[in-house]
Amino acid sequence: MDRNEPEALPPPGHAEVRIVAATPDAARLVADVLRHCFSGAEQRSYPTPGGGTRLHLTVDTAHTAEPALSWLAASRPPSGAGPHSEEP
Repeated sequence: MDRNEPEALPPPGHAEVRIVAATPDAARLVADVLRHCFSGAEQRSYPTPGGGTRLHLTVDTAHTAEPALSWLAASRPPSGAGPHSEEP
């Protein structure tokens, strides 16, 4: 891909995650945690300059597992909530 071309967006409800780590094992550990929380498992692994690993993972954010669903629900502001009193 030419660096001047815009990167294609994933389909709605999905996210592309890039993990860069010094070792393949470290990248896999992070990918395993994401797979525990989100559906989808399309994974591609590439070497990085200097001997590291770059792992690309596509996750389905519309179909979350229980840990992610709980976190996502807790991180959303209540419906109809305005700014906090200390916010402009």
